[in-house]
Amino acid sequence: MTTENYDYIVVGAGSAGAVLANRLSADGKHNVLLLEAGKSSNPCTRIPIGFGKLIENPAANWCYSAEPEENTDGRRLPVPRGKLLGGSSAINGMIFVRGQAMDYDTWGQLGNRGWSYREVLPFFQKMEAYGSGEEEYRGRSGPLKVTEIPEVEPLYQAILDAGQQTGLPFNPDYNGASQEGIAISQTTIAKGRRQSTAHCYLDPAKSRPNLRIVSEALAERMVFEGTHCTGVHYTVRGVAKQAMAAREVIVSAGAVKSPQLLELSGIGQAERLRGLGITMVHDLPGVGENLRDHYAPRMRWRIGAKGYSYNDKARGLGIVREVLKYMIKRTGLLGLPAAPVRAFFRTRDGLETPDSCIGWFPMLIAPGYKLDSESGLTTFTHPLRSESTGNIHIAGNDPGVQPAINFNFLSSPQDADITLSGIRMTRTIMNAPAMQPLQIEEIFPDPGLLGDNELIAWVKQTAETTYHPVGTCKMGTDPMAVVDARLRVHGITGLRVADASIMPTLTSGNTNAPSIMIGEKAADMVLADAA
Repeated sequence: MTTENYDYIVVGAGSAGAVLANRLSADGKHNVLLLEAGKSSNPCTRIPIGFGKLIENPAANWCYSAEPEENTDGRRLPVPRGKLLGGSSAINGMIFVRGQAMDYDTWGQLGNRGWSYREVLPFFQKMEAYGSGEEEYRGRSGPLKVTEIPEVEPLYQAILDAGQQTGLPFNPDYNGASQEGIAISQTTIAKGRRQSTAHCYLDPAKSRPNLRIVSEALAERMVFEGTHCTGVHYTVRGVAKQAMAAREVIVSAGAVKSPQLLELSGIGQAERLRGLGITMVHDLPGVGENLRDHYAPRMRWRIGAKGYSYNDKARGLGIVREVLKYMIKRTGLLGLPAAPVRAFFRTRDGLETPDSCIGWFPMLIAPGYKLDSESGLTTFTHPLRSESTGNIHIAGNDPGVQPAINFNFLSSPQDADITLSGIRMTRTIMNAPAMQPLQIEEIFPDPGLLGDNELIAWVKQTAETTYHPVGTCKMGTDPMAVVDARLRVHGITGLRVADASIMPTLTSGNTNAPSIMIGEKAADMVLADAA
């Protein structure tokens, strides 16, 4: 087994890990190793609509599934996670949502010094290049290009008008002063091309002599001297290797694989790990706990009027026109993100900020993420800050076997109540006067489902996650916290975790932008501590 030596080892080249590799190697002072279990790229990743080809593709996706549970009606929900350079930023729906100021202020109030909104805002600004919004909130010259959908099509405008008719303000920048309202989605797409962290952070850095990027490298366990982390044992296409870190190992493998790697390395719940024959390094009961995600029912709507839905536009020779449109203008079907229109709203009086959201996808999707033969659109809704928590734990000591994922969805009564309000708000908007020319008809669920118990039963039978798992190595000071406010693993030296797993609570929306921010802030802290 060969052994290599570096200053820093980053495990996972995803939304946070790619940022860390770039920033830690930028001044040329430190030798950095970046390990990625997946391949370097996939031909579908740069074309935005290519996420439909990646969402079930084991060549680019870990294709995890959750354990059956009562509130998923015994179903194994898919849990896609990116398996490429760029991680999930290379396969996701490319929606850019920072969340609300309250999200980060809550983190700060939980004892995490340095994580209030005003303290993380500079890192959001540092990472982005956005051409609109207020300077006070937005960044102009960062590596990640953020844009709006270039064409506001008649369908999108009808939805925007309908939302305003039901009392939602139009919000030109939901990542600015306020999230509330209905809006055109901001995306990590520029000139029709996906802006993954592999493209924005690794491509500019990969030629640096002090940065080594190794793909198809599966981290199997960390190496320790007592409770000091000294390196990583990994394999590259079955060949065992070991890398030693003179300064630190930073685990950025995501909310599923980061707790898995900690447990395989002997950090976690002592009784559980000893029962699996794993040598204990440190008893840390919070590893794998506090799992949160957005559980979202998908509603389907028929559009009787022709020409509004992409089911019409891409039918027959229409797909040829869409391909040509993308090749010439980088717009149309092939340039779409997951949901070009979204709304953030409050489900009851007395709330200070929105607690629910709706997203609109301008087509009906058939199984296999193909265009349905009918014309229509799809909506989803979910609570912004789910309070239901589950867990992720290894079931054995084989790093190639996926851990058991238990979401425990709808265990919080609040989540069920907000989900019901979201379904009803969706129906209100879809039946507003602005939608009438489209000849909208609800086809799923049955419009006759009106009662709370009926609708919740339907949610349990059909809802899926929105692929935003967080929290399994949460940051904090309580007994179930895994890392401190500087992302150092409690009770261990030389080891940090920096990715969505450290989030104590869910942010209000998609989690890719917060994960990139975590990478930026983590790099800043690592370099400051090394000075």
